[in-house]
Amino acid sequence: MKATFRWYGESDPVPLRYIRQIPGVTGIVTALYDVAVGDAWPRPRLEQLAAAVDDEGMHVAVIESIPVHEDIKLGRATRDRLIERYCESVRAMGELGIPVLCYNFMPIFDWTRTDLAMPLPDGSTALAYDDRQLAKIDLSRGTGDLPGWAAAYDARSLNALLGAYENVNAERLWEHLAYFLERVVPVASSANVKMAIHPDDPPWPIFGLPRIITDAAALDRLTRLVDDPANGVTFCTGSLGADPANDLPAMIRALGGRGRIHFMHCRNVLRTGDRQFNESPHPSCFGSVNMLEVMRALRDIGFAGPMRPDHGRMIWGERGRPGYGLYDRALGAMYLQGLWEGVGE
Repeated sequence: MKATFRWYGESDPVPLRYIRQIPGVTGIVTALYDVAVGDAWPRPRLEQLAAAVDDEGMHVAVIESIPVHEDIKLGRATRDRLIERYCESVRAMGELGIPVLCYNFMPIFDWTRTDLAMPLPDGSTALAYDDRQLAKIDLSRGTGDLPGWAAAYDARSLNALLGAYENVNAERLWEHLAYFLERVVPVASSANVKMAIHPDDPPWPIFGLPRIITDAAALDRLTRLVDDPANGVTFCTGSLGADPANDLPAMIRALGGRGRIHFMHCRNVLRTGDRQFNESPHPSCFGSVNMLEVMRALRDIGFAGPMRPDHGRMIWGERGRPGYGLYDRALGAMYLQGLWEGVGE
């Protein structure tokens, strides 16, 4: 296992010099956040990003992510041009020796919460989701009422996208994902880049939109769409753990036995009802995910890839990007390394 930490670039309130002080963390998970979705990433910009990380004594271990344009997910005529640009970005990663690309295929919205600062009994705050609260959000006015998405879409553009997806059910989305992977995975394989899809978060449909990367069957199907070792998974214990039907250790052993887990997101969630959860401290006793058994399963498959703590609480008065403060994620990084050492080399 290689300990990593997400960094949002120079605008991140958490500077690289602080991340470097977390024992054991040598890999950075990052991206170019100001490149328009659908544009190819300029290699000089990516090289500059990697150099900034190298200068702090660390390295870029994962790109998270190069967003997939909605036209690709919708299967529009523009997708071939957009996929070629995507391939250009993947080639640039390979030329710079960046080995893993985390991406997702969620329509319109990626990770979605109904509260970005839910108070917990200990005085900290955490991200939370309640399907009943989501159902009350009116998207006819755009995303202004959706936490974390206020400036993403105005009413006109969002309604146009939602209308376009009325013709895309789950099976059609699978077809569009296959089309994308059939063209990108061979390029990634040649570039020595591992494609690692992130599960849908939460792992069920929202706002009537299909979500397909949700469980063991879906992850197995995904890896067989293009049966190449470069076509794999970001295994997120928080996203998949939100559904009590998902047996995370068994899923790890099945996917890992085929060498298809390329990146680990390790965080805990506390399930508090049907399609209702909040994010919790990383240790097993605070949530619904048995992190010890997750680590044992990873040891069993010989996992040697990058792992990062995922969303953390806001603790000790910290303010910043929801889920991405320094303190609780640093605690999570140390906890995960302690578990890793405890289950044995």
